[in-house]
Amino acid sequence: MKNLLAPQTLQFTRTANENAATEADRDAILANPGFGKHFTDHMVDICWSKMGGWHRPRVQPYGPISLDPAASVLHYGQEIFEGLKAYRHADGSIWSFRPEANAARLQRSAVRLALPELPTEYFLDALKELIAADGAWVPSAPDTSLYLRPFMFAKEAFLGVRAAEKVNFYIIASPASAYFKGGLAPVSIWLSTNYSRAGKGGTGAAKTGGNYAASLVAQEEAYENGCDQVLFLDSVEETWLEELGGMNIVLVKKDGTLLTPASDSILEGITRDSILQLAADRGHTVERRPISLQEWKDGAASGDIVEAFACGTAAVVAPIGTLKGADFEIVHEAREDSVALSLREQLTGIQYGKVDDTHGWMMRLDA
Repeated sequence: MKNLLAPQTLQFTRTANENAATEADRDAILANPGFGKHFTDHMVDICWSKMGGWHRPRVQPYGPISLDPAASVLHYGQEIFEGLKAYRHADGSIWSFRPEANAARLQRSAVRLALPELPTEYFLDALKELIAADGAWVPSAPDTSLYLRPFMFAKEAFLGVRAAEKVNFYIIASPASAYFKGGLAPVSIWLSTNYSRAGKGGTGAAKTGGNYAASLVAQEEAYENGCDQVLFLDSVEETWLEELGGMNIVLVKKDGTLLTPASDSILEGITRDSILQLAADRGHTVERRPISLQEWKDGAASGDIVEAFACGTAAVVAPIGTLKGADFEIVHEAREDSVALSLREQLTGIQYGKVDDTHGWMMRLDA
């Protein structure tokens, strides 16, 4: 649903939250934020209609969203979202990592879900507006950030099966520490053989809630088998690696080659793309291609595949220590010369302003 024209800069109205957290309460939260448990004082709200396009941009107090019981999203799941972070640098400034790539991915997801495409300019302006209101919520402790969650859904009240003609876009924010409780300790992965995350021609390449809903029963299976995350195979041949419940996967060969699955059913990970670019900058060969489970098994057994890691916005990079299946187990021992952890250090160094940003990936949000 094309609606990318941005005829004028959005003029946001701002309503302060009269019940905003006190400085002491905010500091207590930032001292131990967890992940996705606490939310800032404000949120962004932009309306869209078929007749009026994007309009009524607002920064308003964080709080419940009023929905008609017949709102299309509740019945047909017409919804998409994004995830990115704001980082506080040593000088106190606030930055984000490749937000224009998130804007572009949101647009691709919108096309697949028959939603309007939010212009990149509006997306970036909305981020800056929220930071202008809630910049004090960006933590400064090591490995912390403010997780930003833009999302869009069909708000029109009707029960006919068609693309909604009224939509809202929001951004909320949540201070965040490490995604996994164990920090950088290797994670364990369960191979799902009973469920698929996405099918050929489906919504796998879109960032939509339905994909994650479809993964939850498999994630519960992973927990029951003592694992942190779940890995899905393709739904047609049940042979090829796709992705985890919420992250991409990368394998590292003995010669330094990085392998990552290529499929129309996989979400294009911004963190993965950035990690692979940094690896290529170092001279590593990077292969984006179909990878079978058997190739991983054989490579781990022969010593040709020496590392595996998961990557995504929330966790950044998480080494994979074990892949478990119903009748097999692959174990990767921790390595002092880990390619994954070295790339993670470089990427987070760029994000926190400690390493030169040679690709121009960082954008200041509080200027």
